[in-house]
Amino acid sequence: MAVEEVQSESESFGETYEETTAKRYPVAPGVALNVRSGPGTNYRLIKVLPIGARVPINCQKPGERVSGPYGTSNIWDNIANGQFVADAYVNTGSDGYVTIRCS
Repeated sequence: MAVEEVQSESESFGETYEETTAKRYPVAPGVALNVRSGPGTNYRLIKVLPIGARVPINCQKPGERVSGPYGTSNIWDNIANGQFVADAYVNTGSDGYVTIRCS
């Protein structure tokens, strides 16, 4: 059986693009969540997300153990380049990792 290779329009110009939309997870109700430069509260505060925010999780990394509305965890979620939030404040529906680990 032959397998046909299909080339998308973006590939025809020598470029490839991912056309996926990252799932966004809700931050705990009533929480303005701190975004840190690394996986712990000792890392620099970058910004504070507003109440009602939803975040993408690009990858996850172990770090400081934090207690929040969704339990106690050492998992930190990477929401953008160099930006992390404590998973204990994000409703992922799981007590464990929901995506790949950050390198």
